[in-house]
Amino acid sequence: MQKEEDLRQRTKEFALRVVRMFTALPKSTEAQVLGKQVLRAGTSIGANYREAFRGRSKLEFIAKCGDCLREIEETAYWLELLVDAEIVSRQKLEALRCECDELTAIFVTILKRSKQS
Repeated sequence: MQKEEDLRQRTKEFALRVVRMFTALPKSTEAQVLGKQVLRAGTSIGANYREAFRGRSKLEFIAKCGDCLREIEETAYWLELLVDAEIVSRQKLEALRCECDELTAIFVTILKRSKQS
């Protein structure tokens, strides 16, 4: 139960970091369009994880965790575009990108274990 609560908090903190990153973006059209994509995907990870525990079945839990993984991957993509489009420096987004990698590993493990049992 503690690990579940830790991950709930971690995904919420990640969402808050994404919100702060978005507010710091330049006001150019490109930055705002890409930023809104990161904002949507990055904040939905925690919401999907919370929904996973309200699922009526193990299959629903697995599906919602799969949604989390998809949103993490999408967030990573938009972060990469912000860097590749030279809107934000690689160093400024490094911590968020690293957290995406760690969350990906966590959710891959959750999905593998859930499917095995």
